[in-house]
Amino acid sequence: MPLASFGARLSARLIDFGIVLLLNALVNGWFVWRYLQELSAPLDEFWRRVQDQDRTTDPLPAAGDQAGALVVTILLIATSLWLAYEVPSMAASGQTFGKRLLRVRAVPVEADAPLGFGRALRRWNTLGLPTLLWYCCGLGLLLQLIDALSPLFDHPLRQALHDKRAQTVVVQLPRTPDDRANPPGETP
Repeated sequence: MPLASFGARLSARLIDFGIVLLLNALVNGWFVWRYLQELSAPLDEFWRRVQDQDRTTDPLPAAGDQAGALVVTILLIATSLWLAYEVPSMAASGQTFGKRLLRVRAVPVEADAPLGFGRALRRWNTLGLPTLLWYCCGLGLLLQLIDALSPLFDHPLRQALHDKRAQTVVVQLPRTPDDRANPPGETP
């Protein structure tokens, strides 16, 4: 089977990201609202200083006592939702909803077979667990960006770091039975 293009992989990931974001809005919405309430005093004071062109060097008021715990809770819930969305579907079929729409699938390097739960979890861990490090000056987001861009620099299999860890490749599925006989692009 031909390897999936970077564009197809990125588009599928963005679709899945949108779905997980919607799930988070539903499940995490109350926690985000509470977090914003905890930040209201420093944000209000900051905005007042900007509007009044106040150049005071006094520190802003502290955020509420629960702000730190709320950030950790929000990130734990977001990571758990992503895990619950991605790992079971990848284990069973090698496809999330986004991958299904773009007709791409993750398969083991050695054979066209289901990933299984262990391999799907290893694949997700490398990309998903850094979400917990977003709290650390965006370190998790940087790690995820490096992972997402890594297929651009890997040849010949175009594996992302999470693919390398789980020993998988992402392939383009044919649209019709005739496409199987004449696959476009590179084959692994």
